[in-house]
Amino acid sequence: MLTVAALYHFTRFPEPEALKAPLAKTACANGVRGTLLLAPEGINGTIAGTRQGIDAVLDHIRTLPGCADLDWKESAAAEMPFGRMKVRLKREIVTMGQPAVDPTAAVGRYVAPAEWNALIEAEDVAVIDTRNDYEVGIGTFEGAVNPETKSFREFPEWWAQNADRFKGKRVAMFCTGGIRCEKSTNYLISQGVEEVFHLQGGILKYLEEVPEEDSRWQGECFVFDQRVSLGHGLRPGSYDLCHACRRPLADADKARPEYEDGVSCHRCIGEYSDADRARFRERQKQVELAATRGEAHIGADHGKSGG
Repeated sequence: MLTVAALYHFTRFPEPEALKAPLAKTACANGVRGTLLLAPEGINGTIAGTRQGIDAVLDHIRTLPGCADLDWKESAAAEMPFGRMKVRLKREIVTMGQPAVDPTAAVGRYVAPAEWNALIEAEDVAVIDTRNDYEVGIGTFEGAVNPETKSFREFPEWWAQNADRFKGKRVAMFCTGGIRCEKSTNYLISQGVEEVFHLQGGILKYLEEVPEEDSRWQGECFVFDQRVSLGHGLRPGSYDLCHACRRPLADADKARPEYEDGVSCHRCIGEYSDADRARFRERQKQVELAATRGEAHIGADHGKSGG
């Protein structure tokens, strides 16, 4: 059984590019795979490996500037959920496109998973899911508002258009692991919202700690690796992935005529050209050939950062 560690930490990295090679070297030397993003505002990502390998990478990250108190969330995987190790430099560790947003200055009040149900059941609380529409589509909390955003970058515009709906309300926000709420709650505070809360540790921590019989979560939680989705107790979910558009697929979706493994699904059939699909088809052929040889083809690695 492999350990999967999801992490993020907002801190100031004056020269993130100088951190890239040593971090990648440590991960690769310990057989760890996944994706880690470095930016001037901190680090974000998900990695998988043996217990010893994960511990070695986490120890390294804790030596980085401002990361001594790094927190992370763990789950398990029977098979390696990533094809390779990637350390990438980004402008933001989660892209919101709002330069003034600074989670190190102020964020919403953290609410522990054990206290979340009582908060979201209060009549004066509006609950907002800050994730993308395809994530919300496979699971969310009862009564949560879905902004129907295609990317996190769209959230500020959605809020500007809908802020009046939430006047006089306390606002409770949640996301997969907590990182998007660090930015979205800071943004709402800057917009004058007085009482803003967010789920500490995100959905994954809630599913890990809150008994299923007490849960207000409906469905499964999308994760950005080859497990695709997780349920209560962080058990593997029932969804697969379209390797063309990287959206989650239920069994019924794969039965539709638009679906071709590795090439298209009903959601993206109109988003790509015939030339694109020919390229995807060749990639899928190489993935399948690698699988027959017992090898992992990098084309099968769809892991990316989220939270």
